[in-house]
Amino acid sequence: MHPQTVGHLSMLLFSLLIAGSFSLGSLAADEIVPLALNAARFWLAAAVIGLVLAMTTGLPPGTLRAPWRYAFLGGLYAIYFALMFVGLKTAPPVSAAAVFTLTPLLAAGFGWLLLRQKLTPRMALALVIGAIGAFWVIFRADWQALLRFQIGRGELIYFVGCVAHALYAPASRKLNRGEPPVAFILGVLIFGGLGLTFVGWSDIMATDWLHLSGIVWITLVYTAVFSGAITFVLVQVATLRLPSAKVMAYTYLTPAWVIIWELALGGNPPSALVLVGIALAVVSLLLLLRDEDGVPVRPAPAT
Repeated sequence: MHPQTVGHLSMLLFSLLIAGSFSLGSLAADEIVPLALNAARFWLAAAVIGLVLAMTTGLPPGTLRAPWRYAFLGGLYAIYFALMFVGLKTAPPVSAAAVFTLTPLLAAGFGWLLLRQKLTPRMALALVIGAIGAFWVIFRADWQALLRFQIGRGELIYFVGCVAHALYAPASRKLNRGEPPVAFILGVLIFGGLGLTFVGWSDIMATDWLHLSGIVWITLVYTAVFSGAITFVLVQVATLRLPSAKVMAYTYLTPAWVIIWELALGGNPPSALVLVGIALAVVSLLLLLRDEDGVPVRPAPAT
């Protein structure tokens, strides 16, 4: 299979899995401190990835060289997920997912700074259209709120996390030294877990783990395994095969997937005007996927 096809399929599955974390996260956000939840999910995800490695190739020699790389990247992911759950305390899932769709624009900027990846006119147009659609959803299709730039506190907090997430894609590609994706992400998870455990130790100790509600445990397992370990690997696979802006382009599908998740969990459908913003995001995705004339990517390392 062509390397770019693998990258596209990886991010398609990523967008589906990551959407579930918004809907489930909003249900669990008020029942557990974000630092405690994310420390647990990082360690659980690391255990899953470690088990996969132990059962397959094992840890390749030299994987843990220059551990500062994993500390930096793990810190980025830790910031993103911690702020995501803080933001979901007040931001509706669909609105938070719309904030997430701003990451392709941010990733394009970081891609230029770190890798000198250039945008073609079509990619630039797609990112602008996607940003317009995202703002339309974030402000609930309210022109008055948009003109006054009245953004919710939860959305603003989560946006800071999305900046860290957008930086991860080009940074991981720049810092990867040929390590297989699964082994590389294990290092990221371990150092991210260490950082979250250190910062959130008091919250972890204060959490009554034996009496958490069912939705918290469901959210923990889902975010650790499906929107955690699996999506970590999917992003790593894609970043080695696609430009950063294209990797993050699939986030434009997230609000649409979140709506499906919300309906499946008994939520209410968004207004027709909000759907206009989501439609713009899908248009952006299609434009980005049609443009394959950007900066070539290096071949993925053998795994």
